Amino acid sequence: MNMVVGAVVQAGTPLFDKEKTFQKLGDLVSDAAGRGAKLVVLPEAFVGGYPKGLDFGVRLGSRSDEGRDMFQRYAEQAITVPGPDVDVIGKMAAAAGVYLVVGVVERDGGTLYCSSLYFSPTGALIGKHRKLMPTALERVVWGFGDGSTLAAPVTDIGTLGGAICWENYMPQLRLAMYSKGVEFYCAPTVDDRTVWLPTMQTVALEGRCFVLSACQYLVRGDGPADYHPIQGDDQDTVLISGGSCIISPMGEVLAAPVFGREVIQLADMDRSAIIRGKYDLDVVGHYARPDIFRLSVNEKPLKVVE
Repeated sequence: MNMVVGAVVQAGTPLFDKEKTFQKLGDLVSDAAGRGAKLVVLPEAFVGGYPKGLDFGVRLGSRSDEGRDMFQRYAEQAITVPGPDVDVIGKMAAAAGVYLVVGVVERDGGTLYCSSLYFSPTGALIGKHRKLMPTALERVVWGFGDGSTLAAPVTDIGTLGGAICWENYMPQLRLAMYSKGVEFYCAPTVDDRTVWLPTMQTVALEGRCFVLSACQYLVRGDGPADYHPIQGDDQDTVLISGGSCIISPMGEVLAAPVFGREVIQLADMDRSAIIRGKYDLDVVGHYARPDIFRLSVNEKPLKVVE
């Protein structure tokens, strides 16, 4: 299959409401599929939520009881992988007949992780990636992933893979993904800065792959009445403004960023553009210098107790 229609879904989570989140997720996936998409990418932490503007009661040297209560509430929105919630998402992918990449907050024991899940059109979970390096205060609520979840599922439309949000600024991680032959580089994010577009163009040019980056569009009104982000309590206050995009292997913008609203953006992606791009740049092939530079990647699960 040379021509693949990709979709990036720009939408926000109904915060602290798993039932509404799953209903919205199903509607969005169905909508994207109805427009012809075969690969659908949703933002970082769409399932579980990204409660931007909360501090979870953290101060240097202390944590508050209110912050612990908020963490408990946040953890209750997380999902276990595998688990019944994953099965529900798989059924959505199967009903729509699409490859689906969705950002989730995953719970494993007492720790939460920011993860991306990959589903096939049969509904099977074919890959999971845990964010290796949460950014800033994210490290309070999310644990660190390890190299065992550098997912790159091989499918009949091509090899999927990618990184979450600011992981895309980790050159070693990008190189590890390129070495796996990623063709459709999926970058769920909540980074709504205008400089995110050139970041994604750089990844596409460097890896000679298609890049699909889905960002949330989140407003204060997407949260419950007792959600009090630092940005204020006006229901219309924009917390995450969007900026989703799809980029070709030559850095061309196939779907330009849109800000200020929810939207599903689509683009036709011709896989032949990948090999055409690698004609003069293959960073893990003819453009590499392994006699000078080598990268060692530890993909073993790191267990505390053996």
